[in-house]
Amino acid sequence: MARRASRGEVWELDGIEVEVTHLDKVLWPADGLTKRDLLDYYRRVGPVMLPYLRGRPVTLRVFPDGIERPGHYQRNAPARLPGWLRTAPYQPQTTGQERRLPLIDNVAGLIWYANRGAIEFHQWHAPAEQPDKPDWAIFDLDPGPRAGYERVLRVALLVRERLAREKLAALPKTSGGSGLHLFLPLEAVHPVEEVREWVHRLAEELSREHPDLVATGDGATHDEDERVTIDHAQNSLARNTAAPYTLRARPGAPASAPLAWEEVEEGQVRPEHFTIRTLPQRLDAIGDPWARARVQPQRLPLDR
Repeated sequence: MARRASRGEVWELDGIEVEVTHLDKVLWPADGLTKRDLLDYYRRVGPVMLPYLRGRPVTLRVFPDGIERPGHYQRNAPARLPGWLRTAPYQPQTTGQERRLPLIDNVAGLIWYANRGAIEFHQWHAPAEQPDKPDWAIFDLDPGPRAGYERVLRVALLVRERLAREKLAALPKTSGGSGLHLFLPLEAVHPVEEVREWVHRLAEELSREHPDLVATGDGATHDEDERVTIDHAQNSLARNTAAPYTLRARPGAPASAPLAWEEVEEGQVRPEHFTIRTLPQRLDAIGDPWARARVQPQRLPLDR
């Protein structure tokens, strides 16, 4: 439900009123996409996106004047917030000074931040109440300059096969850029350093077994590199990764799309298939592939 306001409209979302403004502002000039398109997207996908955001700090990429103008990362919550928006306290090891981090619990929060220029939403891999105990292990597959997306999909299948030997299961999604992410749901019991090193060891194993296909990021790369790097550093304390269903501030307004493993196996999926225009239609047609997969939180075999 929406009603007119002095600078735009007021949307009622789950009983919360959010004022949205400057709806005709163009954010993706080459694609003719406006702020209204951005907000409509998050209003439509928000109910499916929220389970992956709720309870964990969120880092925003803000582009108030559109993607062709400079943007910035926003890690701290604004000083002035509506009373219904929550934050989480966090004290970085480097400064020792407490910060307040954004939390998004409802569609109203998603729209409130998007109205302030947030195009991208990046989630922490740990819950706010214990940021040093991740509940996701993340395999960030980053293709080299000469690695086509079919090689990214091949590496994703290699990781899945390796995880299956440990009776573990991960969930694939496009990054919204050139790569692919695998999210492995965890019980929040492992220290963050152990999770990062476990992912690193697995990446090293795959690199030894497939040296022409897999890299770990530890060595040098070059412009002709056809390998796919498994970046274990995404599992470091306070790191964040593009959230499922977030848009990206790139031409075409691509989105980070959860996939079914059958789509990875078929080898036809490409990042450009999933955009601000197509992803809501995909959700209407097939729902959320990750929800269908029903992968439960797991423990890593750190003693082996």
